[in-house]
Amino acid sequence: MEKYGACSWSLLVLWGLLLPMVAQAGREMPFLSDMKMCADGECSHPILIARARQDYYPQDCRFIPLRQGQLVYVYAMLKDRGTLFWAGSVQGSYYSEQEARLGHFPNDLVEETHALMPAEVEVKTTKWDFYCY
Repeated sequence: MEKYGACSWSLLVLWGLLLPMVAQAGREMPFLSDMKMCADGECSHPILIARARQDYYPQDCRFIPLRQGQLVYVYAMLKDRGTLFWAGSVQGSYYSEQEARLGHFPNDLVEETHALMPAEVEVKTTKWDFYCY
């Protein structure tokens, strides 16, 4: 019987340590915009490729950090508030350096290098566009 009591106690302690991490695994953040412009209805095709003009250190988890000279694949341009933010993905200098990271960034920090597809489709944003993981 003593063996089961120690095991139950260990599980209880482990659960107590893991619960706060699970509870903070994701959270909704305020919307940056109600609409976005994309190349298609799912915003799955890149609109353009841009290059970061300077380093950018994000203010919260909705945004992605940029390094000067880094290429950014832009998938959406947020609308309603002056198109101040774009959504895109970045990767390290080498393909295997880091996983691609998705997020938002101020559009004035990048310069367009290659236009790929026109952003002609207006799409309503959802909570998942601004959800922090």
